[in-house]
Amino acid sequence: MLDVTFIRENQELVKAAIKNKNREGIDIEKILALADKRKKLAGDISDLNRSRNEAANRRDAEAGKRLKDELKSAEEKYQTLERELVALLIKVPNIPSADTPVGPDESGNKIIRQWGEKPQFNFEPKAHWDIGHALGVIDSEKAAEVSGARFTYLKGDLALLQFAILQWALSVLTSREKLETIAKEAGLSVNPKPFVPVVPPVMMRSLVMNRMARLDPIDDRFYFEKDDLVLIGSAEHTLGPLHMDETLKEEQLPIRYAGYSPSFRREAGSYGKDTKGILRLHQFDKLEMESFVKPEDGLAEQDFMIAIQEHLMRKLALSHQTVLICTGDMGFPDQRQIDLETWMPGQNTYRETHSADYVGGFQARRLNTRLKRAGGEVEPVHMNDATVFAMGRTLIAIMENYQQEDGTITVPEVLRPFMGGKEKIEKVQV
Repeated sequence: MLDVTFIRENQELVKAAIKNKNREGIDIEKILALADKRKKLAGDISDLNRSRNEAANRRDAEAGKRLKDELKSAEEKYQTLERELVALLIKVPNIPSADTPVGPDESGNKIIRQWGEKPQFNFEPKAHWDIGHALGVIDSEKAAEVSGARFTYLKGDLALLQFAILQWALSVLTSREKLETIAKEAGLSVNPKPFVPVVPPVMMRSLVMNRMARLDPIDDRFYFEKDDLVLIGSAEHTLGPLHMDETLKEEQLPIRYAGYSPSFRREAGSYGKDTKGILRLHQFDKLEMESFVKPEDGLAEQDFMIAIQEHLMRKLALSHQTVLICTGDMGFPDQRQIDLETWMPGQNTYRETHSADYVGGFQARRLNTRLKRAGGEVEPVHMNDATVFAMGRTLIAIMENYQQEDGTITVPEVLRPFMGGKEKIEKVQV
């Protein structure tokens, strides 16, 4: 959520963000008018409280009763006004960073670097759904009978591969030495403080998800109205509120978490899109980063997270490109969004596998997560979240890039120690 004073002082910038993020219909003038009324009413309440104290000192019971009634009426008006103002404020999107390209949709995204050579095959490469079916490691047919469309069973060595990816990634994220090396290779001057591993809740109250600015679009969420609980779409949804309504000390930062959880999405707007395989499921697993930093460290923290993503993908020897997301394609709370897209030879295209979102103080202001400086100043902390691995999409990339002519899949060398030395993914034997 943006600060009212910031909106007042940067009205054209805010209106441009609303337009460029395709969030039309937000009345900035009404927001500022309500803020003025709120300020005046707050002054009236302060005056009434002062008058009540004076009446009490004079022992003027009649004046005290009248002022008490006036105060109650003023406070009720203030609460009504506050609710109306906040309801409008939470619809105002975050301001894109200066380097974010302006564009209407994904066509406006900008490739900022590429890494790795696309693999060459002496046979026609297959898509992961054909590879997985032939090996018996992906069973979407039985999952459809049990759970419906867009669910799957991962079996055998492919299931082991997923946990190998998880263990390897955590071995990097929890190592100060490895993080220091990544930062140095990327030319970044950041604190290499390790990430704290977390297994977070996968359900959260709708109010809290709304404070995270991740509830909408509600049609993409699994919402249980009777219990007022929402299934998370990513671990960052419940990692972000870990310090909700808290004030953090400057010396505590950065605070970094790595959360592993199932993720759930209705995919309401993707009917008929990517229905084959495991690219776009209702349920999938993710390892996600979330961090809390000082405002002056926010952008560098995002760059660090991207450096971690790129380091991991390079170790897997997967060709990828790093993409700066434009205004019309970026998330509502994002100030700057950068994605990684990985080459999928079986589909002959790049697919998004990672995202890194710098949200500045936008979520923290809604969550009331604040930073107390050494000098006593208090301000919203800045937050980042980023994918370490979306497991399904990472498995797809490995399957398609490491497929062999005999139908097996070579296990990337860096993962073999976490697979008991296994070098190939072979057909499931039941």
